[in-house]
Amino acid sequence: MLLFFYFCYNKLMKKQVNIIGAGLAGCEAAWQLAKKGISVKLFEMKGIKKNPVQKLNTFAELVCSNSLRSNDNKNAIGTLKEEMMFFDSLIIQSAIKTSIPGGQSLTVDREQFSKCVTETLIKNPLINYYEKEFLDFNDNEVTIIASGPLTSIGLQNKISKLVGKDYFYFFDAVAPIVKFESINMDICFKKNRYDKGESKDYINCPMNEIEYKNFYDELIKAETIDLHLSDETNLKFFEGCMPVEAMAKRGYKTLTYGPLKPAGLRNDDGTNNFAVVQLRQDNAKDSLYNIVGFQTNLKFAEQKRVFRMIPGLENAEFIRYGVMHKNNFINSPILLNSYNQLKSNNNLFFAGQITGVEGYVESASSGLIAAINVYRYINNLDLISFPKTTVMGSLQNYIISTDSDNFQPMKANWGIVEDLKIEQKLKKEQKKELYYNRAIKDLKEFIDKYDLI
Repeated sequence: MLLFFYFCYNKLMKKQVNIIGAGLAGCEAAWQLAKKGISVKLFEMKGIKKNPVQKLNTFAELVCSNSLRSNDNKNAIGTLKEEMMFFDSLIIQSAIKTSIPGGQSLTVDREQFSKCVTETLIKNPLINYYEKEFLDFNDNEVTIIASGPLTSIGLQNKISKLVGKDYFYFFDAVAPIVKFESINMDICFKKNRYDKGESKDYINCPMNEIEYKNFYDELIKAETIDLHLSDETNLKFFEGCMPVEAMAKRGYKTLTYGPLKPAGLRNDDGTNNFAVVQLRQDNAKDSLYNIVGFQTNLKFAEQKRVFRMIPGLENAEFIRYGVMHKNNFINSPILLNSYNQLKSNNNLFFAGQITGVEGYVESASSGLIAAINVYRYINNLDLISFPKTTVMGSLQNYIISTDSDNFQPMKANWGIVEDLKIEQKLKKEQKKELYYNRAIKDLKEFIDKYDLI
């Protein structure tokens, strides 16, 4: 009799799924599972204890940029969005519904986006939300850990016990946001780089060489915040979100080839600039703008002093200062299989940035892959690996097959997608188009083969 009850309990536990974290990956996973009739327990602690960069109480908060990057399907990130829409992605749908002008990028009002995702999930009768820190793992319960790069200390300790010592970290930074009304539009001008897009979505702050030199000199000597990490001697920055002051210290002109690149941003009179700082709309009211590429670890007073040296921002009113924080991720090449499943415990799956994917869309796609395989797992179906010719599949393949000794977070890009294996030389744009066409074709065949939608 006891064996019978144990069997029934086990079966029941496998028909409901715990999801830890209501970020982009956790929300996408919850949506995908609920769509397939699976009961979900969604755990999120931000309502009772926020991490250093969280401001909202709603789900899927975009704490860094408000851009989900390019919509152009010749870019890997554009193709990734299209791939996800085959699965009715909640994150991409919500982003489209709450989009604001952003040139060729899918840019959103971050508060409206977060609200849209939250309301959709809360209304779903199969998703039960628990405002608490999840620390009690049960080996008999199927669980997706999507706690994000700022996992709480308590959960970090629990995960460390589950996975052993292979726990990595890197450091990430957030850019400041300023009020539009405080920007001097007599100096700044609206323009998209190379005039791409139908509207002028970016505010540009032009710099001549003298202005740039003065700004640069103050930036590299400005005081940074002490992170009190003297015991951690090998700090690693993720290149895609490197603090602007750290980037500047690599060389005098480094910024002019990065976030301050003047190419494609001539003045209205046709003259060139030595450097240009861009600001991107951050909300639907068009009242807030974030300083593009200005992730930083400068002290708040120093941010105000140095960034006000940028022409047009001399009276800038800062709504949010930039901050730097420690991001956690596991050593996925050692710990996970291609289904996002923990090798040492079949009931545990990981999803999102904690696995080593980097970026909003990439995190959501990781949650989607985990959810599809969790559904198959609890229904005793074979687990499936996405084709390496798709962006979704190539990202998943990267995090489980790259060198574990030098594992770094990865964004979507054509460089990690399986080679085209063609002999003739092609132009860059032609090659991208072939990558895109193959990805969509192979994904459709993959979906049909496994009856995924």
